[in-house]
Amino acid sequence: MARGNTVTDGWGQYLSQFVSIPVVNKALGGRSARSFTEEGRFTEIANLAKSGDYVVISFGHNDGSAGAVDNGRQCAVGDGYDTTSTVKTADGQSIVIHSWPYYIQNAVNLLKSKGLNVIVSSQTPRNGWVNGSIGAPPRFVGYAKLSAERTSVNYIDHYAYVAQAYKRIGQTTVNTYYPNSGDVVHTSATGAKVVAQAFVRGVLCNASALKSKVNSAGQSVPGTKTP
Repeated sequence: MARGNTVTDGWGQYLSQFVSIPVVNKALGGRSARSFTEEGRFTEIANLAKSGDYVVISFGHNDGSAGAVDNGRQCAVGDGYDTTSTVKTADGQSIVIHSWPYYIQNAVNLLKSKGLNVIVSSQTPRNGWVNGSIGAPPRFVGYAKLSAERTSVNYIDHYAYVAQAYKRIGQTTVNTYYPNSGDVVHTSATGAKVVAQAFVRGVLCNASALKSKVNSAGQSVPGTKTP
């Protein structure tokens, strides 16, 4: 996709290089756990996939509070399944929104009911450095881990594995992965491939059901067991 002056890529489209099964990338820019749910996209995936398929769920970059007017993406702050907030829409209506875990746990349970192997992956880091390392993770990383535990599915701390990879590569080179001035989220193709490799490293280092599907290229991605 094109953002700013330079084309940027998401990591999902590079995952197929590292696994032995076909990859269908249903990620869509600008979506949150809430908007993906409300647009029916989890239902679309549940209807498209076949029993035994693997589904990776990763959200967080677009899920934060929007301020006084609802942006259609924000979730209620908190990790409780029953946590809600009332927000105002642009036309002045009051609507109730739910927590991030609510949307993710409902999605996981829907997909599990179709016989799918679900992996909840934490969001990836922004390009923000503190003393030579990527900074501390946002709340959605913890929400992802908690949601996976509550629904008894595999969890990959993608944030930590990307942070590990970035520290190994170094800030100067990593900065080149973010080609658009002021954009600390969207990577170049080179950066997206590094982020995909970090996800595969996380799969290999955890008890993930997807581990058996990692091919020889995936088996050789750099990294260590503990991020």
